[in-house]
Amino acid sequence: MFSRLLSSFGCFDAVLWLSVAVLVLLFVVWALFHRTSGAKSVPCLPRIPVLGSLPWVAAAGLPPHLLFTRISKRLGPLFSLYLGPHYTLVVNSYDLAREVLLTRGKDFAGRPNMVTTELLTRGGKDIAFCDYSPLWKSHRRLVHNSFTLFGEGSGRLQEIVQAAVDDLLDELLSSRRRSFDPSAAVTRAVTNVVCTLVFSATYRPKDEELQEVIRYNNGIVQTIATGALVDIYPWLKYFPNSCLTKLKKCIKVRDKLLQQKLDQHKAQMTDSDSGDPCDLLDALLRGQKGERSNVISDDHVLMTAAEAFGAGVETTSTTLLWIIAYLLHHPEVQTRAQKELEEQVGFDRPVRISDRTHLPFVEAVIQEGLRIRPVSPVLIPHTAMTQSSLGGHPVQPGTRVLVNMWAIHHQPKDWDQPDLFKPERFLDDRGERYSPSGFLPFGAGPRVCVGESLARLELFLFLSSLLQRVSFSLPPTEPAPNLQGRLGVVLQPLPYQVTVTPRPGWGGKQL
Repeated sequence: MFSRLLSSFGCFDAVLWLSVAVLVLLFVVWALFHRTSGAKSVPCLPRIPVLGSLPWVAAAGLPPHLLFTRISKRLGPLFSLYLGPHYTLVVNSYDLAREVLLTRGKDFAGRPNMVTTELLTRGGKDIAFCDYSPLWKSHRRLVHNSFTLFGEGSGRLQEIVQAAVDDLLDELLSSRRRSFDPSAAVTRAVTNVVCTLVFSATYRPKDEELQEVIRYNNGIVQTIATGALVDIYPWLKYFPNSCLTKLKKCIKVRDKLLQQKLDQHKAQMTDSDSGDPCDLLDALLRGQKGERSNVISDDHVLMTAAEAFGAGVETTSTTLLWIIAYLLHHPEVQTRAQKELEEQVGFDRPVRISDRTHLPFVEAVIQEGLRIRPVSPVLIPHTAMTQSSLGGHPVQPGTRVLVNMWAIHHQPKDWDQPDLFKPERFLDDRGERYSPSGFLPFGAGPRVCVGESLARLELFLFLSSLLQRVSFSLPPTEPAPNLQGRLGVVLQPLPYQVTVTPRPGWGGKQL
């Protein structure tokens, strides 16, 4: 997500940019001879006052994850730069990432204070962006326990996803067009799942409230992706900023809807509630009542629900769309996955979570999708909370650390032909599931994604259910999907066209 801080320079007043240009001219000669102070043993990009290394980053014309990967080939797996005034280390290898996330995970568990995330989370009342603290740990524990409601042993998630897949297939197969862009339908289906998980609302595709959820979520994603310089220079929030204004409007719409759902849930709660929680809000409210310290406020509950949308919708829908795009490039992979589904599940019943252990190739397809196109090519930034070290170099408190997951997932020494889509790399010689090192799609350690297990289950149910019932093919008159991607808050595939055909063995709706 932090990639947005470097990938956009829009939404600011022209006079401000004129001032920035003057600063660049004033300091450019000085910059040619200047090298950073501090951890001198770590190679560092050139910098100038105020702007830091941003001119060199912007001049490259590359998305940050690709730029960092290129720089690491010249400077090594650990280098540094200045994001404006902020000294930042960039990690590009698995060993160093393990050190940041696991070995010294608590040392680097902090988060920087940023304007957009402060707005987005009501001052850090969430899990992903909140700084590391005892309160954060209590909140995270509550959220983790609440997510177990939808875990492997529960049929709840299975029911919810299967209903969403039924609606999605109805929408995909009802079209008489030869081809169409699947992104809107897939995003609606995933959003519907998240709505049901969070506050037990089930929508039809054209329901207005569902459209409102999609609109505000898209608006937040778009504005954060284009207004990121305010997170480097917080004083910019005092200048006219159309992106920040739009972000505030989207957040207001989001919070109004979620507050209504929260109020409804609180009104329906009784002291005698003893059954299983019906959804995430219900589980969070019960956990909140059970907290002896009473530090988990309604804002914490509300921001957890909000974060479930931001993370749940983007991760699942984007990964599914990437996998479908790669299946269009590699129809033999789709055929093999479908053959495995026929042999292990058949056509007489829907896929269940319990089938997961018997479908190693389908799982491998998901793993390879997460590897080759990580949703967050550069992880949310970490901050050193204490004096520490990284790769043998001293690190001062407050230092920001970026983990370039793209470089780690495309490291040639760890991945044979890393730019090729090869699901079999996640299978051993017997065709069983295999977990190679160098694979960290959800991070690791104290800051590992709290919804990782839920996201994996949801991806499995969606993809296996779709491949059981339909085939995806490239329309004869359309080019294969562009696999470069478009970087915003997440790395999204560019729009592409697909044809969806019911599988002969599935007794569902026919075209």
